Amino acid sequence: MNTIPHWINGSPVPGTDTAPVFDPATGAEQARVVLGGSADVDAAVQSASAAFETWSESSLSQRTQVMFAFRRLLVEHEEELGRIISAEHGKTVDDARGEITRGREVVEFACGLGEVLKGSFSDQVSRGVDVHDFRQPLGVVAGVTPFNFPAMVPLWMHPIAIATGNTFLLKPSERDPSAANFVAALYQKAGLPDGVFNVVHGGKEAVDAILTHPGIEAVSFVGSTPIAKYVHETATSHGKRVQALGGAKNHAVVLPDADLEFAANHITAGAYGSAGERCMAVSVAVAVGHAADGLVEVLERKAREINVGPGDRPGTDMGPLVTKAAQERVETAVGTAQAQGATVVVDGRGLKVDGHEDGFFTGPSLLDHVTTAMDAYREELFGPVLAIVRVDTLDQAIDVINANPYGNGTALFTASGEAARRFQRRVKVGMIGINVPVPVPMSYYSFGGWKDSLIGDHPIHGPEGIRFYTRPKVVTTRWPQQAQQIAAGFDFPTSN
Repeated sequence: MNTIPHWINGSPVPGTDTAPVFDPATGAEQARVVLGGSADVDAAVQSASAAFETWSESSLSQRTQVMFAFRRLLVEHEEELGRIISAEHGKTVDDARGEITRGREVVEFACGLGEVLKGSFSDQVSRGVDVHDFRQPLGVVAGVTPFNFPAMVPLWMHPIAIATGNTFLLKPSERDPSAANFVAALYQKAGLPDGVFNVVHGGKEAVDAILTHPGIEAVSFVGSTPIAKYVHETATSHGKRVQALGGAKNHAVVLPDADLEFAANHITAGAYGSAGERCMAVSVAVAVGHAADGLVEVLERKAREINVGPGDRPGTDMGPLVTKAAQERVETAVGTAQAQGATVVVDGRGLKVDGHEDGFFTGPSLLDHVTTAMDAYREELFGPVLAIVRVDTLDQAIDVINANPYGNGTALFTASGEAARRFQRRVKVGMIGINVPVPVPMSYYSFGGWKDSLIGDHPIHGPEGIRFYTRPKVVTTRWPQQAQQIAAGFDFPTSN
């Protein structure tokens, strides 16, 4: 059976302790991944620290040349990487290719970093005095990333960190670890010096070693809110910068003037795509006024049309969940919602896929008449469950969203510009879509929510990513005129 090693200083590094990596479509163990600890993290940090001495002094041209080559390799190997992700995560190959594309956009942003990193200059701020500023890298930085986007979320971090002159240590999810090693090999092929990008696999021991290691200057994290708070508290107490992105409960509001077919199409994709295992998934549809009955009718039809199966099978719309525990958690949540008074319009529990009876499959579930007091509303289910909450007005819908502890993403479906403007100004959410269900910003904007969806002050990628991975210097200069001019001489120079 294949064992997935660490990647330190440009080479695979084995380990003794291992954990299983499953094929979610069959439920079978397909590989083992090594589980690192403090010694492995320290070895990676030592490698990254040594590499930083030269990489931080490399030219912008050298760094961007690596990024251009890395981007080309991501394009060339997209199919292979997509199938690696699908086999370990369970999402469809098309969905996996989509996450690679979105991650590649950050690489493209990093390719143009020379323009972004230009400082400012102020001439003659005082008589004979000028001021200019520039930014420098921090040193060794680390990323701790979740299972749901094993390529895209790390790509939100390391291209910007590396292009600004830092060296990087990645701790990916142990559930789908192979993508990280594949990316490391692509970096090496692109000409990135050994030690600039390192991968250490593992669980809590590896994470704690990263959060407390004195040689790491900054930590980026994406995951659940409780762990984001733990990461932020632990790493900042050890003097590190931290960007910690937490969980979400994303609402899509549908007004009576919306095109219900259009809205339901996009909400269905936003709710059930990638089996709902996305921090930007639509998990609540807020139906306003008389839009409710028609919306539920169309959503039911579209949910029943979803083709569930293994991610590598052509025509599959939705693959399995990542683990057996995730499958059981989601199906239990549907039963709890029903017991608490919700109407189960579409029940995805107990789904069996022919030839994959032991896979971690559950079908799309649609719940109507959900209240904000129910567990299905309050908890982040991270699965293919869409809850319908009914309200009378747009202002009530906004109040529902603002009362929720999360503030990652939200959307409004409407034909009214006035309603859209009122919504986007009043709603307390970091990323907003108007007739767009999953409003993930482009790479040259920053990604990050409000409230419990972002712990700390640092969103990810875009301009905030540049600021996070660099620190500024401001230089004030004066060059006094010399009172005595020194004439050129033609005699042989001496100590006199």
